[in-house]
Amino acid sequence: MNLAIIPSTLLLTLLLAVGLFFFIRASVKDRTEQVKLISEQPEESILQQLQEYFAQRAYRVAKVDDRENQVTFEGVVSPSLFLAVFLTLLAAAGTLCLALVLSMLIPDRTLIFLCLVLLAPLAGVFYWQKAGRKEQVCLKVEKITQGNTPYASLIIVTGHRDELAELQKSLPLKVSEGI
Repeated sequence: MNLAIIPSTLLLTLLLAVGLFFFIRASVKDRTEQVKLISEQPEESILQQLQEYFAQRAYRVAKVDDRENQVTFEGVVSPSLFLAVFLTLLAAAGTLCLALVLSMLIPDRTLIFLCLVLLAPLAGVFYWQKAGRKEQVCLKVEKITQGNTPYASLIIVTGHRDELAELQKSLPLKVSEGI
């Protein structure tokens, strides 16, 4: 085999391993966003709907700030078994590839390099421990008093982006463009 092939394959495999490492680390990254939504319903009515919605999603009221007209909901997000298994399989494939390339480079140590695959479940354990955490969703409801606008309430929601997307699907709220 050409001597230039193995080192270049090793370099590419190491670059892929670095990418895999950052992918696994990003699986537990905080993805908090803020969105402004508009409701045509009165403030009290929309607050009641939002409270019922978050209660159904296993959130509870953690804090109410009457001065700011803000409510903070808190809930525990459980980790995904599918994602834990998927990350473990990705880590196993990545370490197996690295072990095979290293065993081509140093054939005497093939068994030791193949034992690297036994570290793959650490990716699933890492995800499982870090992904199960408390999430907060902050709601602030304001009345809109601009001109002759037909809207009644502006809702500013800060929370996980998946939770915000689900909220927009479940309730009849419009995304605010320029308010």
